[in-house]
Amino acid sequence: MKIVLAPMEGVVDHLMRDMLTRVGGFDLCITEFVRVVEQLLPAKTFYRLCPELLNGAVTSSGVPVRVQLLGQHPQWLAENAVRAVELGSPGIDLNFGCPAKTVNKSKGGAVLLKEPETLYQIIKAVRDAVPKDQPVSAKIRLGFDDTSLVLENVDAITQAGADLLTVHARTKADGYRPPAYWEWIAKIKEVTDIPIIANGEIWNADDAKLCQQRSGCENLMIGRGALAMPNLAQTIKNNHAPMSWQQTKELLVSYSGYEIYSDKGRYYPNRIKQWFNYLKRQYPEAETMFVELKKFKNADDIVRILAA
Repeated sequence: MKIVLAPMEGVVDHLMRDMLTRVGGFDLCITEFVRVVEQLLPAKTFYRLCPELLNGAVTSSGVPVRVQLLGQHPQWLAENAVRAVELGSPGIDLNFGCPAKTVNKSKGGAVLLKEPETLYQIIKAVRDAVPKDQPVSAKIRLGFDDTSLVLENVDAITQAGADLLTVHARTKADGYRPPAYWEWIAKIKEVTDIPIIANGEIWNADDAKLCQQRSGCENLMIGRGALAMPNLAQTIKNNHAPMSWQQTKELLVSYSGYEIYSDKGRYYPNRIKQWFNYLKRQYPEAETMFVELKKFKNADDIVRILAA
């Protein structure tokens, strides 16, 4: 079984990737998307979103990190894919799943699920440009407004030569509302020979098993669930017990040191509060602590509460 850490814009940055891969259980990370418009981006753009490129494209615990691109222009995506691989990215991931309105309005992310031909052209251009030994993966949802084009989209992705496909088992219209329709992934597997990774609504080891049963996929991608339970990947893969609240608090204090002394330190109070919104799902204690913590805007005060 392989478990991939999902890309989550503004949440799973290099600090979070480092923290969660230290906890263990992950085999691959995908970066937040690099937005491609009509230019070849400078190396500094890739280093900003994926500083692991300066360290062999792996986290400090040795987990590979793959650059994700988002855009609508096949040739520009291909040129930027080549640059990312030249900088060290172990392959390229293409984002066709982002549901954000601002992204979709500029014809990026999930809105392209309305255009199977565009999916084909993008993936083919990137696959043709990137060396054959570097995988080209894609992430999709089941559709934009509905599932009417999902099998056509998967066929376009297959014919274009993608090496791997991650399916978030909801449409853009579904957003992140439960449930995830894992049964659709089993239908997708019937029409393609591309390896599939299942994604969506995996919060614990039981969810993972049910997803695997209904989707027919052994390999999984987890995102929000790993924020709610930091050792979720270990509970799924190695039958570890869920991390205790005390262990989680210690992890939060450690993460605080990362955040405060990074170049994003000024955002620390908002970032830690954002993480608590996920932790509250798994730990009742997080709800109680959040009531006290949310009043503070100073990093020292927040760390004092965490460490108490």
